[in-house]
Amino acid sequence: MLIIIFTVSVSAAGFSQNKINLEVKKSAISNVIRQIEGQTSYRFLYNENLEGIRNKVSVTLSDATIDAAMEELLRGTNLSYQALENQLIVIKDKKEALADIVITGKVVDVKGEELIGVSVKIKGTAKGVSTDAAGSFKLTASENAVLVFTYVGFETIEVPVQGRKTLKVTLKASTSQLDEVVVIGYGTVKKKDLTGAVASVSSETIAAAPVSSALEAISGRVSGVQITTTEGSPDAEMVVRVRGGGSITGDNSPLYIVDGFPLNSISDIAPADIESIDILKDASSTAIYGSRGANGVVVITTKSSKNGKTNISYNVFTGVRNQAKKLDVLSPFDYVTWQYERSLLDNNNTDDYTKYFGNYQDIDLYRNVVPNDWQDIIFGRTGTTFNQNLNINGGGEKTKYALSHSYVKDKAIMQLSGFERQNLNFKLNHKLFDKLTLDFGVRYANTKTNGGGANEQNEKSSADSRLKNAMIYPPFPVSGLTTSTETNDDFNLYNPLISISDNDQYVDRKTYNLNGAVNYQVIPALRLRSEVGYDGYRNDQDRFYGTTTYYVRNAPGATFQNRPAVIFTNTNRNSFRNTNTLNFDFKKYLNKNHSLTLLLGEEYIRTEEIVLTNTVHGYPSTFDFDQARKLTTLEGEKFINNFYSPKETLFSLFGRLNYDYKGKYLFAATFRADGSSKFSDGNRWGYFPSFSGAWRISDEEFMEDTKSWLSDLKLRASYGEAGNNRIPSGVIVQPFISQNTSWVNGFSSYWSPLKIMANPDLKWETTVTQNLGLDFSLFKTKINGTIEAYLNKTNDLLIEYPVAGTGYDIQYRNLGQTQNKGLEFSLNWSAVRKKNFDLTVNANMAFNRNKVNTLGDVVRYVAGYSGWASSEIGADYIAKPGGPVGRIQGYQVDGRYEVSDFEPYNGSWKLKPGVVDASPIVGNLRPGSMKLKDITPGNDNSKITSDDISIIGNTNPRHTGGFSVTSRIFNFDVGAYFNYSYGNDIYNANKIEYTSTSKYSSRNMISIMESGNRWTNLRDDGTISNDAAELEAMNANTTMWSPFMKSYVLTDWAVEDGSFLRLSTLTVGYTLPFSLSSKLRMKSLRVYASGYNLWLLTNYSGFDPEVSTRRKTPLTPGVDYSAYPKSRSFVFGLNVNF
Repeated sequence: MLIIIFTVSVSAAGFSQNKINLEVKKSAISNVIRQIEGQTSYRFLYNENLEGIRNKVSVTLSDATIDAAMEELLRGTNLSYQALENQLIVIKDKKEALADIVITGKVVDVKGEELIGVSVKIKGTAKGVSTDAAGSFKLTASENAVLVFTYVGFETIEVPVQGRKTLKVTLKASTSQLDEVVVIGYGTVKKKDLTGAVASVSSETIAAAPVSSALEAISGRVSGVQITTTEGSPDAEMVVRVRGGGSITGDNSPLYIVDGFPLNSISDIAPADIESIDILKDASSTAIYGSRGANGVVVITTKSSKNGKTNISYNVFTGVRNQAKKLDVLSPFDYVTWQYERSLLDNNNTDDYTKYFGNYQDIDLYRNVVPNDWQDIIFGRTGTTFNQNLNINGGGEKTKYALSHSYVKDKAIMQLSGFERQNLNFKLNHKLFDKLTLDFGVRYANTKTNGGGANEQNEKSSADSRLKNAMIYPPFPVSGLTTSTETNDDFNLYNPLISISDNDQYVDRKTYNLNGAVNYQVIPALRLRSEVGYDGYRNDQDRFYGTTTYYVRNAPGATFQNRPAVIFTNTNRNSFRNTNTLNFDFKKYLNKNHSLTLLLGEEYIRTEEIVLTNTVHGYPSTFDFDQARKLTTLEGEKFINNFYSPKETLFSLFGRLNYDYKGKYLFAATFRADGSSKFSDGNRWGYFPSFSGAWRISDEEFMEDTKSWLSDLKLRASYGEAGNNRIPSGVIVQPFISQNTSWVNGFSSYWSPLKIMANPDLKWETTVTQNLGLDFSLFKTKINGTIEAYLNKTNDLLIEYPVAGTGYDIQYRNLGQTQNKGLEFSLNWSAVRKKNFDLTVNANMAFNRNKVNTLGDVVRYVAGYSGWASSEIGADYIAKPGGPVGRIQGYQVDGRYEVSDFEPYNGSWKLKPGVVDASPIVGNLRPGSMKLKDITPGNDNSKITSDDISIIGNTNPRHTGGFSVTSRIFNFDVGAYFNYSYGNDIYNANKIEYTSTSKYSSRNMISIMESGNRWTNLRDDGTISNDAAELEAMNANTTMWSPFMKSYVLTDWAVEDGSFLRLSTLTVGYTLPFSLSSKLRMKSLRVYASGYNLWLLTNYSGFDPEVSTRRKTPLTPGVDYSAYPKSRSFVFGLNVNF
């Protein structure tokens, strides 16, 4: 209603200002002109000595237009008038006016292709036309007029007519980044006029090095945006952090906006459909999104319909992929040798060794055994990839359309796993009347993945890790151990091939979005837009647990244990959105030096989610996944877990004001009020203002001497607030879950409360951002760059607070404050710009420091549990005031116990007085055992206890970034893209599991524990040595401790430097000359070859340092446990435009 009232009032004001009402008798023309100026916003320019300007006239005007008024006023005189831009009227003698001529012409690009929709204006006037579908134009102008040609993405040029009646004009693509248009909240702005921190990636950048996901397209290319590909599986999650992240236990992902619609993920968006990706980083840019912009906003605009001939483009690439890295494991001989030594250390019990491996005297037989390369068997498959996109667009003056279809199919490197996705995108724009246009869009995606992967976020138990089975399973068949489908608690491994078939899943995900909009140009300065949209999400996940899995061996009732089970989970989420915006441009009513625009809007979003989980136990033991999915009606234990999430409603009012003076001084202010159903009435509304300003220093007079080398210099500053309400719906009241309710599919049920305690006092989490930026452009825009400094503080953190002893697990509370501060640098250097050669270098770097400022008066710290080792390793992460989120805590290694640490052997090994005792953690001590540091000396006889746990790692990088080098040599193009991370630690849980025998026997280890490197107590004759001198001699050249210990121990040895530099993409392409492609009836034809993940520089000992597998909360980043190994791929592609 507010927008409608404002629209009507402004419309009336706009029209009244342009209507002229006056009655004069025998008054000089110059006097009448002054009266018209007093009534309207028109201004007149004329010579006071102009003949006839003082002639006296009598006129009566009622609601007259400016044209009608001037015709009446100048009738019978020798005077004429001309209307120019900015409501300026020029009066001159008719004799001075030159004869008008009709000018026709064509506008093309440097390749000779017609350009459609180019603006052709007569300089100094508002008169102009646009080129048609053939790139042609026709207009009438004076013989000495100057025509101005303007087109998005091309350089603006001026062409003097000089009496010519036919023109052919060639436009060059713009090389200035300052003229790029970037998308901000509910609008667009030229990059040179930005007052906030916004970074962009264009469709040209994406096309230059094709990828399968939208986030891959920006990885390493935007400063301040860290993207971690968590593992190498198909459809692997990519974690995105814009300037760190303020929440401790909540979601720190940015808000994704696709064509105006907010989404939870963009993994199902086809990169080939993307026109641009804009990342809004500071609150002056994100505050317009209010409750959802606290962690940054990623705005994706898909390709739209275009005016003119139908254009068809087809892009396709296909290729192969292989595992990028393998880890060495013990040889068969070394494996058996350790199994024998371990059996002696374990109470001198060699029964199991003899049972499986025979007598020790025959151990040399294993020297010639050819090992099974389980890594190669499970992950060594040559994967294939196929990706294609077909895009059709075109239209006329009234109707424009765009239609695209994408298809991706990957056969992954792991057995039984693959990925497939189809996308359909349709956009239609129709001009119903001169002032009314309609927009309509449909987007659909269907993604299918199969295979359980190497691990999963919601794994029932890490015992089912497929990577673990592939890494430390015996390297050759062992009778009675590997030949059985059963296992024992001392071994607890299964054949890797059985493991991946018994941990299988199938996911079918569908997303669909419908969006419609009406645009009404009320007056030239006022535009009203109303959008209505619907977004649907359906995810069907079928998870199979075979007879070897931990889940079916422990979870079901005794009757159904050790029999296959399937968990069917169906998630349905539906969102409805209505957005109404009003844009008013005051330019028409202001002096040409001033520009003022106003945006007002309201938005309503309603979301509903239903999750239905159906668990079926007790399938016949011979059933595989496919049989179980098809036959769910067999007798067995079945129950239904039906969770209905309350409807989530968000109602918002927002506005933005932009002002600039001469393009030199710029100011912007936004305000948004959000009302969320996630909070109680007293805390429901959040209010988020922002202010930003910019000063274009390069336009000042005192900078005149720098014009030869300084193209642009702009200083920006901003302050703003943005909110976060990313908590489940309904936690302000007691939520219930339907577990066997009423009668569902014949099963009785009941309602039970969730393990979340209600908290009606919850309120908004708010992030306050301060940003200072400097944009510069040098040497006619050959060098462009940005420097940013920021400070973000997040208040009233929404934290999952443990409430043990209450019958609940957690309660959401507002506690404490975190901060992120940092510096960002980005640089673009067009080193060479020649007709047949160009060279461009892009680089970016970002520093971010995260810190917990306070957790309130009650909470001293928040502990995080990665959970990879169940209860053996407890809280391995901690967040507390003064330090960042993501710090790892554990013990510090102090090498190993040497013989000199013990008293002389007398039936047992006894530590000398004063030597640190690590037995409570490591187990029984002897020379070669792992030694830990006592950081609390004097405590309990120097015994290692939980008090000796300290901070041993920080997963936050000191800085991240990337750089690229692209070049064109004649028709060849090449691009190399790098990304890096420096100073972050990786928690290598694999390393602990693959080097510690713990309570398990018969498991293999990685090569760091090979003979000659690990401590050994075993003599050549097969006996254990307890002789001090002999042990010292046997281990003089070894560096590692003995793998024999009672449990897994997290130490700083397993925390490694995760710094890396990666050549993520290398692409070489060739574009067929236009003279040849046109003969094939093609506008362009490009062929290319690309390699991905070709080179990696790192000291990390694991598969890949870019990893994060235990990421349920922001508390536990950087864990490398059972990650699906990453691959290296090579593809060949084709781009064709018709």
